[in-house]
Amino acid sequence: MARACASADSAIPVTCRIAVLASGRGSNLQALLDAIAAGTLPARIVGVFSDKAQAPALQRACDADIPALALDPNAFDTRVAFDHALFERVDESEADIIVCAGYLRLIDAGVVDARRGRIVNIHPSLLPAFKGLRTHRQALAAGVAEHGASVHFVTPDLDGGPVIAQARVPVLAHDSAETLAQRVLAREHPLLVETLHWLATGRIALAEDAVHVDDMALATPLQLGANNRFA
Repeated sequence: MARACASADSAIPVTCRIAVLASGRGSNLQALLDAIAAGTLPARIVGVFSDKAQAPALQRACDADIPALALDPNAFDTRVAFDHALFERVDESEADIIVCAGYLRLIDAGVVDARRGRIVNIHPSLLPAFKGLRTHRQALAAGVAEHGASVHFVTPDLDGGPVIAQARVPVLAHDSAETLAQRVLAREHPLLVETLHWLATGRIALAEDAVHVDDMALATPLQLGANNRFA
């Protein structure tokens, strides 16, 4: 039912505690680990959680001496029961921010609402365009000139929460879904790191169902520049 690996506690002071949910490779998780190690993200990852016991993201966590846990959804009678069990474990990590980074399950509305403003997701499209899966194929089929990635607060609506920040890439004439995905992923990593830096330092918050930056409502999502900072 569960897979876990233990970790020694760190005495290094940090600004905030981050829990990561992932179902796959964990490349965004690795970007966060690298930024923390480089001293550019004032945070600590306190746990990595998955719905797939063989997710490579769990091994990345174990390699970094971070607690890692997988629960099998098939071991629970309902999706809601699984979500509550998983997030009980997440809560035990005392995370300030919960990051869905390639986590491929919808989360129960009650679980989300109980953690309002604390769960963010990175999605490979310029929301509100191309919600759900296969976003790169959707973008190519729609013939758009620009594609990218978004970080948003999680709400019960699928990929429908307030968008915090975005990174954009051009769609090239020769692009396939695979080549477009590679270029978007390269921008996802700095986008997530920069967004979490602003969250960790208290510059971003969810208030009245809108993103606030430095206590002011954000009219449009922050945009990641070529220098990997928000313009």
